[in-house]
Amino acid sequence: MSKETIIVLDFGGQYNQLIARRVRDLSVYAEVIPYTTPLEELAAMQPKGIIFTGGPNSVYLESSPHYTKEILDLGVPVLGICYGAQLMAYMRDGVISHAPVSEYGHVEMNIAKPSSRLLKDIPEMSVCWMSHTDYISEVPAGFEVTASTANCPCAAMENEAQKLYSVQFHPEVTHSEYGRQILKNFLFEICCCAGDWKMDSFIDETVARLREEIGDKNVVLGLSGGVDSSVAAALISRAVGRQLTCVFVDQGLMRKNEGDFVEKTFTSLFDMNFIRKNAAEQFYFRLKGLTDPEDKRKAIGEEFYRVFWDIVREKFSDGYFAQGTIYPDYIESGNGHADKIKTHHNEVKKPADIKFLGVIEPLRLLFKDEVRKVGEQLGLPEELVWRQPFPGPGLGVRIIGEVTAERIAILQEADAVLQDEVKRSGYEREMAQFFAVLPGVKTVGVMGDHRTYDELVAIRAVTTDDFMTADWAKIPYDLLGRISDRIINEVDHVNRVVYDITSKPPGTVEWE
Repeated sequence: MSKETIIVLDFGGQYNQLIARRVRDLSVYAEVIPYTTPLEELAAMQPKGIIFTGGPNSVYLESSPHYTKEILDLGVPVLGICYGAQLMAYMRDGVISHAPVSEYGHVEMNIAKPSSRLLKDIPEMSVCWMSHTDYISEVPAGFEVTASTANCPCAAMENEAQKLYSVQFHPEVTHSEYGRQILKNFLFEICCCAGDWKMDSFIDETVARLREEIGDKNVVLGLSGGVDSSVAAALISRAVGRQLTCVFVDQGLMRKNEGDFVEKTFTSLFDMNFIRKNAAEQFYFRLKGLTDPEDKRKAIGEEFYRVFWDIVREKFSDGYFAQGTIYPDYIESGNGHADKIKTHHNEVKKPADIKFLGVIEPLRLLFKDEVRKVGEQLGLPEELVWRQPFPGPGLGVRIIGEVTAERIAILQEADAVLQDEVKRSGYEREMAQFFAVLPGVKTVGVMGDHRTYDELVAIRAVTTDDFMTADWAKIPYDLLGRISDRIINEVDHVNRVVYDITSKPPGTVEWE
């Protein structure tokens, strides 16, 4: 590889993408690869360091993910985290036992070796984030314990001569007080990284690669108006200009005036072919009578691609297919272990009669925050780059029950009020996501001298660093009051507003 790389070897833990993000935050490129990757292929990547991730199982189970112990003999620094720490000990004939006391959450940790390069600049006592039922009860020969907790005799260990390091806790989680410093020490004190992973170099390298790959051929991209597809379109446009055709299917499920904003942005700022298909009536017909969330997602996804492929057949004869796949999409689609929480909206196969030279995915190795940085540097409008996460099926899954044109209109107006008030208040960047939901509940109210029986609107707002967990946002009461007053007074058929104070877990961010 031309750039220095840290390999994150994925053993199925819940924070594995987060490890790579934390490494990249420190300006070092990290790539997540599955534990099924052969050692020869891994070694050929010439990594500066390797990180073993956490995992859900005991290392002694035959069904647990393992790896050849020869990886520890490559001469490349290795950091094991949680399950990865236990696996390293297991590979070197240490002993892993069921812990008498399981540790979950915040735990005080004591440094046993202040001179450890991994633990440089860490206080003698600090708080770390634990999540384990097994622990290393006997460290392997050649290793020494460098940190402990009251219930974990080996919270960290190392074999400095062989550049092998392990921590039982999760430094990648923000709850670990000095986790960032520990990762920084591994990257710069142990792996001797230069820290040269920068977004500006990514743009230049990607544009040059796209020009070489595409040549004089055409490219078609399904533009949703979301951050990922928009940044992908901007990158490809910079590389090949009007060889790119963006197809924007407006399914009538976007937020108020959003379709017009997308069209204006891409027809005025970029040199490309832009096709907009207004297909709201087709989608509403397809959604008629559907109430199950999975049925709605499937119907919206299938109808989107039916419309999209018809346009491709008519307007596009030869070339490449592009999409805004980002790194978390790529990892999740390839690991085969995650439980299905909800169907991804674009899980639809390409028709057999449509042939492409290949697939272009310029953002495949970027996380969402990196995609936003690229978008800013490419000159995309702030309101598009910082557009909140929006589900592929749009408002179709923010309406509980059947989706109709009338209900879409109610939700669009309510959500527009919410967006406007939050933006006016200056509170917008305090939250990761906020939106309105139409739960399909009618309640009794009094407006003027009349009794009403109208719709309830729910407000959902969360704060989070990574969307793996999220807390409900503590919006000031006066702001919530203004939002409620305006929705009830300005949006027809709404007489009550409620605020969702459920964290993730146990809830999800979206309602469906």
